[in-house]
Amino acid sequence: MTYKTLESERVGSTLLVTLDRPEVHNAMNDGMLGELVSCFGKYGADPEIRAVVITGKGKSFSAGADLNWMRGMVEYTEEENIDDSRLLLELYDTMYYYPKPLIARVNGHAFGGGVGLMAVCDIVLAVPDAKFAFSEIKLGIIPSVISTYVVKRIGPGNMKRLFITGERFDSHYAREIGLVDAVVKEEDMDRELNGMLEMLNSSAPGAVSEVKNLIRMYHELNHAEYREFTVKKIARLRASAEGQAGINAFLNKEKPPWSDA
Repeated sequence: MTYKTLESERVGSTLLVTLDRPEVHNAMNDGMLGELVSCFGKYGADPEIRAVVITGKGKSFSAGADLNWMRGMVEYTEEENIDDSRLLLELYDTMYYYPKPLIARVNGHAFGGGVGLMAVCDIVLAVPDAKFAFSEIKLGIIPSVISTYVVKRIGPGNMKRLFITGERFDSHYAREIGLVDAVVKEEDMDRELNGMLEMLNSSAPGAVSEVKNLIRMYHELNHAEYREFTVKKIARLRASAEGQAGINAFLNKEKPPWSDA
């Protein structure tokens, strides 16, 4: 599929999605939001895709929302503004509930909604000199939609301070608070990324999806409900075709069927 604001490329069992608006630091407008939702929707059920990597073209990962797009919203009705906000929510929900591993290859700066893209990914690799900020507060608005996902990454204390100050911070501090998983030099990024993809390809794809669901249920269920959910989940997975295939392969000292996928 051809996109106007993205590039998508299949490399083996990996889908590489590149934000392609470098002239505005990959800022997101309604076109990009719609194309991202479409792209993730297209490949979500593809069994040959084992992981998705998202990165940015040029020097930035993503500057967040396109301010020229937002400026035009002053003439929108409240209902039209809500519809646009729901499109943003749809993108983050699509990524957060995506059944396959999402890796953010953060090649440069990210602000506002661009940091939100990082927060909904499962693994975040960032170059050392990248800078981040929740800069909405400086514009008289707040990072409202992304807060649902950011708080799961960095906790309410860090989120509150960074939201109200709008301060800039680097990759090393982002790693300290859990927003970034590894800080990697640009020249080492592909090697680190390929190593991560190799590890993911040795993991059972159905079980990977179940792990993602497990974490979501931890946040969405109460304590008693979650405990019961875990008991039923492991009972079902132990008897599943994938679970039995993995156990039998281990006992027989063989490779599981997904390892060569």
